[in-house]
Amino acid sequence: MKRLSCIYIVLTALFVALFVLNVCIGSQWFSPREIWQSVFAETTTSQLILSLRLPKAVTAILAGMALSVAGVLLQTLFRNPLAGPYILGINSGASLGVAVLTMLTISPILTTAAFSVGIPLAALAGAAAVTLLMLSISRHIHSNVSLLIVGMMVGSVVGALVTLIQNFANPDSLKMFVVWTFGSLNGTGWNEIVVLVSVITVAMVLLLFLLKPLNGLLLGEAYARALGVNIERARVCIVIVTSLLAGIVTAYCGPIAFVGVAVPHIARGLLRTTDHRKVIPVAMLLGANLLLACDCICALFTYPLPISTVSALFGAPIIIAIILRAR
Repeated sequence: MKRLSCIYIVLTALFVALFVLNVCIGSQWFSPREIWQSVFAETTTSQLILSLRLPKAVTAILAGMALSVAGVLLQTLFRNPLAGPYILGINSGASLGVAVLTMLTISPILTTAAFSVGIPLAALAGAAAVTLLMLSISRHIHSNVSLLIVGMMVGSVVGALVTLIQNFANPDSLKMFVVWTFGSLNGTGWNEIVVLVSVITVAMVLLLFLLKPLNGLLLGEAYARALGVNIERARVCIVIVTSLLAGIVTAYCGPIAFVGVAVPHIARGLLRTTDHRKVIPVAMLLGANLLLACDCICALFTYPLPISTVSALFGAPIIIAIILRAR
């Protein structure tokens, strides 16, 4: 208990520091005092901070939390330490949904409307379709390595379909889609954040009913059934929650790599336990901290880097270490 309390204190302190730094850093540096004054009083920097910096920081927090939880759920569901929204093709499915909606529209008016209303729905539908496909395949494949390879192949096929759509897209729609695929936290305002919070809240409420089934699944389906867990219902609920979390983040922020794979392992390593009642809250804090840190690094450059590039630099070495450790 003392160890858990120390972890929460350290992660919370780091969270506050990274949040303040994230709002301060950018093309123009603002001191914490200037930020405080702009929030509670009208200043020359109020518009920039309230309309751009704060929404970007809040988006990083929400996206980091959502992707980390999605990674925890998928790794438990597939019993695969390398499972995650990106590697198992869920992000690719969301990309396909967005590609169909943005690049196959005929009128520019429809394309504009799609970006304001339809993209979240398209991304969620694409993410859910790939998750259901992987879940169906997992019933017939018992090897984690084989399932991982199948997931990569599914992602490749979906990527090929996206490329095929790009060949028939008009230049304006193609440019819009390519910019979206770079991944960015800058495209969300307070209206989009309301949608993000709403969807993530619904997913988290559903998650509360999955804690016992998730812990049961850690020891195998037979043990979970002995505990009274309805495996089929639990799978469907996990699919719904994962699709909501990964789909809505991908919709507004674009594909963000490796966060959902790396963060759950860091959380389990810190806690030295696999109990989801402890792992999930710590993973949420870690995910928020990771994306805040990545966004701070992106903001150091004259032309901000895509968020997915920096997150891959953090996540890929962790995945390599997991593979080497497991031999």
